[in-house]
Amino acid sequence: MTDGGRQPGRVGVDRSEGFGERLLGVLLDRAHEMPPDLIAPLVAEEVARVGGREVSILLQDYEQVLLVPLPGRRLKVGGPEPVEDSPAGEAFLSLRTVEAPQGGSVRIYLPLLDGSDQIGVMAVTLDNVDDDDRRLLRRLAALVADMIVTKDAYTDQFFQARRSAPMSVAAEIQWSLLPPLSMTVPQVEVAGILEPAYDVAGDSFDYALNGDILHVAMLDAMGHGLDAATMATVAVGAYRHTRRAHTDLSRVYAFMDRAINDQFGPDHFVTAQMMVLDITTGRLQWVNAGHPAPFLIRDRAVVDRLESPTTLPVGFGGEEPVVSERMLQPGDRLLCFTDGLIEEHQADGQQFGEEQLIEWTNRILRDRTEVRAVVRALSHALKHERGGTTTDDATIFLVEWRGGGADHLTALD
Repeated sequence: MTDGGRQPGRVGVDRSEGFGERLLGVLLDRAHEMPPDLIAPLVAEEVARVGGREVSILLQDYEQVLLVPLPGRRLKVGGPEPVEDSPAGEAFLSLRTVEAPQGGSVRIYLPLLDGSDQIGVMAVTLDNVDDDDRRLLRRLAALVADMIVTKDAYTDQFFQARRSAPMSVAAEIQWSLLPPLSMTVPQVEVAGILEPAYDVAGDSFDYALNGDILHVAMLDAMGHGLDAATMATVAVGAYRHTRRAHTDLSRVYAFMDRAINDQFGPDHFVTAQMMVLDITTGRLQWVNAGHPAPFLIRDRAVVDRLESPTTLPVGFGGEEPVVSERMLQPGDRLLCFTDGLIEEHQADGQQFGEEQLIEWTNRILRDRTEVRAVVRALSHALKHERGGTTTDDATIFLVEWRGGGADHLTALD
């Protein structure tokens, strides 16, 4: 040790704790043992230290229509806020802080993001707002989002708040299977949506980003209710098992096929689409097992279908599938969907087919650019076009490949 107890090479480094760091530090130090129901009063207490009041935590409902208030001591709990046409919804959809003047004060809406997954919005009222307040509240919102996601693993509190209608047992199973509905890194973004949210049974999707490889699967188990949900559960489990064992796509199909056949017999099946995307080069590979072909979107319009040789649905014992391949261009998007989206009948009795899906996709893309907003708007527009109801699960999953790298995120300013 040198004079004064300083270590060589650390002279002049300011390691003192500032006000903002102390404020966030209190929350972080207590977070690991904080019961879920005490998150709200602790956040309200922290916000009060910067002159804030009327804290609300609004969570996205399962239909992605409303932002519903989380009940809790010291929280301001009002009615649900619509995702469309509200300051809270604007913050949620744009991923930006929104400030709404309110008779001498300012209501601030901050998106709650965990790993870029949209959880909801935190709202706070202050008399005056400066850049220090904005920076501190953004970081506080990020920490609150992390706490909600962590605690959600062992409480029903957040699930119950998000649920705005009764949910079937099959839907409970499906929602417990899903990864986050959205994920963003600099090279790629994904987002998905399921309908009917409170009665979905056989549809599911899964994804994982392992190093430079994005793995994606979209599944549609035959039938409805618990049988379909159980079959989808086995299919997702078999897919994850082989994916985590670094199995190539053709053998992923074979393993899933045996799992479904062994468990349910030869009269049950799951249509599936499995993909791997190298997020550094744009090289896409995929296997189609009786599933609708995805659309390729370029320059904000559908330009092609990813046609490929198909094998039999999972469970029917098809031959070894052909692995198709294509090189994407930066900015390309892949729209994956289940047949419930195109086989449903409209109010006039005519079937809603692929041409109408393409037409509506292009229409939505003219008005929306952000991946999550496109998925949400497309699903809701299609449901409205089909008369507001659906007799089958209808799922959308959108992937955007951007290219580039993410090393800049490791550099500290």
